[in-house]
Amino acid sequence: MTDKDTITIALPKGRILDELLPMLEAVGIVPEADFFNEKSRALQFATNLPHVNLIRVRSFDVATFVAFNAAQIGICGSDVLMEYDYPDIYAPLDLGIGKCRLSVAAPVTEAEGYAPQRWSHLRIATKYPEVTRRHFAAYGVQAECIKLNGAMELAPKLGLTGHIVDLVSSGNTLVANGLKEVEVLAEISSRLIVNRTAFKTRSETLKGWVEKFREASHGARAA
Repeated sequence: MTDKDTITIALPKGRILDELLPMLEAVGIVPEADFFNEKSRALQFATNLPHVNLIRVRSFDVATFVAFNAAQIGICGSDVLMEYDYPDIYAPLDLGIGKCRLSVAAPVTEAEGYAPQRWSHLRIATKYPEVTRRHFAAYGVQAECIKLNGAMELAPKLGLTGHIVDLVSSGNTLVANGLKEVEVLAEISSRLIVNRTAFKTRSETLKGWVEKFREASHGARAA
């Protein structure tokens, strides 16, 4: 087995990984023991299949590794694909996991006054500046995006911005920080993504993996 025969699959760190593990098992991939060691600093892992390796990176980085063919397959949220819109990524499958919303949130005291169609400018904290600018541009609003990678809910509280755009699941974090969801930009779920070039040059192998994940995702939804 040569390096050219090896498939690298990029997986996201965080909560989505817990939902992914049963799906990996369903498609026949068992990571090496170190993959489950929370103290391990390794980022690349062998599996029970000699031609399949895993890498574990930030969700946003999954798309980059796949777009440049450093990984041939990846799993990331549709929010990542919306933000980067890489032309070299093919996303053939919605896995139906990691469901949440990409939303605008505002302080509870100002939520009733949310009316972007009446505004010309907005300062907003987000890790999705491209998606956010496009969304508000449709209202004719210039969105000044302050890029934050975490602790988004602090921005309105400390006067950095008036609003945030972030992922929302239960909404409990917003409530705990005095914020309210005022507009949903998109419903989000995790997608199986493939490098387009690899999909052409290694079509049989990659189509096989897409079908395995398709069957696993259908099985998970039926369970």
